[in-house]
Amino acid sequence: MLIPIAQGTEEMEVVIIIDILRRAKLLVKVAGENEIVTCAHGLKIIPDKLIDNIDDDEFYDALIIPGGLEGVNNLRNNEYFIDILKRHNRKEIFIGAICAAPLILSSAKILKSNHKITSHPSIREQLSSFEITEDAVVIDENIITSKGAGTALEFSLKIVELLINLETAQNISKSICFTSNE
Repeated sequence: MLIPIAQGTEEMEVVIIIDILRRAKLLVKVAGENEIVTCAHGLKIIPDKLIDNIDDDEFYDALIIPGGLEGVNNLRNNEYFIDILKRHNRKEIFIGAICAAPLILSSAKILKSNHKITSHPSIREQLSSFEITEDAVVIDENIITSKGAGTALEFSLKIVELLINLETAQNISKSICFTSNE
């Protein structure tokens, strides 16, 4: 599982996603644009590897992109990352995007016009060519999207459910005392 981060990534989203996926015993690699990434609210994260060090033949079970508009824009402008994203999508590997991250999927032409998605309300106008819902988490084909930091737990647990099973997701949810809004 690959989680890309860049300067300005929303720290709540990246940390919650990493934590929940690792609780599920999934192998998570954090790839950053720099050796130290400063997130949207000042938290510094040391990635496992640099995005530029991902080989062309290196594939992951899933690629999960946290939001934070500055981080999203930095990833969106990183041609090397966009190539990684497109290679994973061509193999129909599971791709997750939360908050503003669906903008990356849009600009990389990963989303089709009939894709059902959700995103942070502040960027919905930029995604108006897709079917946008108010749901906290939306799955359409190999793409899963979510609204933002407040839905990061639900998003992460849904990823666990899809990649492992519902029972594992429920056990993690119970162990962290999380109750979904649904």
